Amino acid sequence: MNIKRVPMIDLNAFLPYQFSQLADVVSHSVATVYESRLGISRDDWRVLVAVNQARHMRATDIAQHTTLDKMQVSRAIARLEKKGFVSRKADADDKRQQILLATPAGQAAYEKVSPLMVARNDYLLQDLSPTEREVLQRSLDQVLNRAQELVARG
Repeated sequence: MNIKRVPMIDLNAFLPYQFSQLADVVSHSVATVYESRLGISRDDWRVLVAVNQARHMRATDIAQHTTLDKMQVSRAIARLEKKGFVSRKADADDKRQQILLATPAGQAAYEKVSPLMVARNDYLLQDLSPTEREVLQRSLDQVLNRAQELVARG
């Protein structure tokens, strides 16, 4: 009798698991900054960064830019509006859409926390040489491209 062996997954060597672990720990290591200083969540921070970087952005574009789903973006926008960090206005090109703008308070919050986030990012990468950082970035880009290919295939 010929028994076919099913390959077993070693979680510690399984790339999706490794990325998930890394993402969770890295995200938590930086989240304390915006949570403690601004009282906002990870989703709120991502939306605030996107709006500040673009200066104005449609809510639908934020979902693509931040990898958050529409509901997460909608809830984050509502929380940021309540804090006075963002405001909405009708899109002149498409009245069904809303344009988000960072308010002066939202810009100040972003400017207050961004240097701390850059410092945390630098700390995470400090043991890597410039060449290793380039290799890491290139490798991440390659893995992302391959993952997007798999998603497109279904």
